[in-house]
Parts: sequence; structure tokens; C-alpha cells
Amino acid sequence: MSTDDVYDQPIRAQFEAFLDEHRAALDESLDGLTEAQARRSLVASRTTLLGLVKHVTFVERVWFDEAVTGRSRAELGIPATPDETFVLDDADTIASVREAYRAACEASRRATAPLGLDDLLPGNRRGPLPLRWVYLHVLRELAQHCGHADILREQLLSK
Repeated sequence: MSTDDVYDQPIRAQFEAFLDEHRAALDESLDGLTEAQARRSLVASRTTLLGLVKHVTFVERVWFDEAVTGRSRAELGIPATPDETFVLDDADTIASVREAYRAACEASRRATAPLGLDDLLPGNRRGPLPLRWVYLHVLRELAQHCGHADILREQLLSK
């Protein structure tokens, strides 16, 4: 679905189209990079392009698994805090991080498919939140990280 077609769709389809557009942009931020480039630190924080995609995998799991199912982060096998998600280990490669990210995005789509926008997701630490709020929150976070990825990628490719 193109962005132009989104305007003719119900609000749910619009949310999902914009989420998928940002998900794809983050995935594509790793296109054509070497492992060294993807791991290269260009800012004072732990943020790297590979770490950023690893982090948004965590975002998907928190908002569309933990929040939907109520399972704890320990049960899901994900870090307790967002900061930990930027840490790369030797097993993290472009291929492995992308595979985990794509799987998390697909699991998110499956988890939310039977839900309505006003359905409450019980597993958030703030208390139950409607899916509509979660979609908006995740869209905001993905958009922010797409901007980070654009800047990091530009820096990497200009050197």
C-alpha cells in the first residue's frame, strides 16, 4: 500500500501502513553496510545502526508482546531496560539482528490482528492502555529512530 493510498483507508489501516513504512526504513538502514560499518559508533552513546535495529526489536517485543500478553520481560527473554538493548555481542550480525527484527515485526502484526483500536492491552507497566495509544507511541518511537538511522547512515557513507 502506498502512502497516497493510506488516506482512503480506515484509521487502523493507516496506523499499520505507517508502522510498516517505518519498520521497513529501519530494516533498510542496514542495506549495503559491512559488519564493521553497522557496528561503528559515531556518537557518545551506545547507538550504532546495528544497535538501533536491535533496540527497535526490543520495542516491538515490549509493546506488542509484553503489553498484549502480560508476560514479563524475563519470560520473553528480553532485557529489563531499553539501554541494555543497544549493547552488541559477538553473535549480533546484520543478518541475525535483521532476522530477529523481522520476526518481531511479524509477531507484532499477528498479536494485534484480532484486536480493535480501543481494546485495552493489559501488560503495560503503566496499566492497561488502548491499542490506539500503543500504535501512536510505537509510531512516534520508530519515527524518531528512523531519523537517528538516517543521520548515522549518512555519516557512515560520507567517510
